[in-house]
Amino acid sequence: MRGRTDEEEGRAATPLELLFDLCFVVAVAQAGSRLEHTVVEGHFGAGLLGFAVTFFAIWWAWMNFTWFASAYDTDDVPYRIATLVQIAGVLVLAAGVPRAFDQLDLTIPILGYAVMRTALVAQWLRAAAGEPDGGRRSACLRYAGGIGVAELAWLVWLFLPERWQPWWFLLGVLLEVAVPVAAERRAVTPWHTSHISERYGLFTIIVLGESISAATRDVQEAVEGEVHAGFGELTSVIVGGLLIVFSMWWQYFALPASAMMQQRAGSLRSVLAWGYGHVLVFAGAAAVGPGLVVAAHQAIGGTELTQVEAGSAVTVPAAVYVLAVEYLQLRPFQRSRLVRGVYPCCAAAVLGATWTPEPVLVTGLLLVCALLVAIAGRVRAQRAAG
Repeated sequence: MRGRTDEEEGRAATPLELLFDLCFVVAVAQAGSRLEHTVVEGHFGAGLLGFAVTFFAIWWAWMNFTWFASAYDTDDVPYRIATLVQIAGVLVLAAGVPRAFDQLDLTIPILGYAVMRTALVAQWLRAAAGEPDGGRRSACLRYAGGIGVAELAWLVWLFLPERWQPWWFLLGVLLEVAVPVAAERRAVTPWHTSHISERYGLFTIIVLGESISAATRDVQEAVEGEVHAGFGELTSVIVGGLLIVFSMWWQYFALPASAMMQQRAGSLRSVLAWGYGHVLVFAGAAAVGPGLVVAAHQAIGGTELTQVEAGSAVTVPAAVYVLAVEYLQLRPFQRSRLVRGVYPCCAAAVLGATWTPEPVLVTGLLLVCALLVAIAGRVRAQRAAG
């Protein structure tokens, strides 16, 4: 197993990587479904805590595999087998999401995590054995050692008294996010800038697609359950939801992420900020779908939530997503004050839309307006430059 090179042309996601992503959709769907049910019942605090815990596990497992594959994907038999073992671990993790969400019982997710991490440790050790560069070999060994220690820490969590488990969870999270920082500090693994940006973009599309799927399915059930009595009230939610999702997609892919990644490649801090910061992009996109379902239930009287409470289930994740994409994806390419200010102002206005009579529709219209202003500003800047 030898490292790939960033100079490799035409590097794209492999069929195995796409299969890996689709299996993660199962886990994302489970987390979104539990968030929806918890919020509809009025348990906002429990819903946010459960979603944060489960989504971190999902996102971090995906990210670890993605960066390893970008650097050392040999696509031979041992690599494929190890990746399929990791996929099996993903499915175990997904099976444990409802229990983790409702009871904060991480037993099943941790067991699935252990399967994934054991296979990933083996991959890093194999990469170290085949890496001719001494600095990169040491980085691979640091990855293997750090992931192994983190896996052991999660297994210890299973045997701790209940009062210690929340603190141990925070310790485990800090340990996990510290591993790449320590491993890449002296020698950077040969990940591919265009490949990484494409992988993050594909996962964003998958998460947005899952939100559309979940919202469509549950809105249909809500309408059928009410015998179409509340269909008129649902119209604004449906139209606003489509505008929100379409605008979220457009904002993320407004500019080439690969060019931005090439600018960041020389700074480990900048790369890590981009890679870690995407948890807000993914979580925001994943939470919008359940939020639309909550808004639909409120529109037809299927929940005791107020309009403000139901609206916040959409406006808060939408605002988080807009700000995260602005500062992670777009900021380095924006020159005019108008374009640099439009999305932060839009995020603030979206939060304000929570108190309007039609929060979902207003949010969708605000995102479209921000998008049009940004497009007009870029066109004007291009004409002035050229």
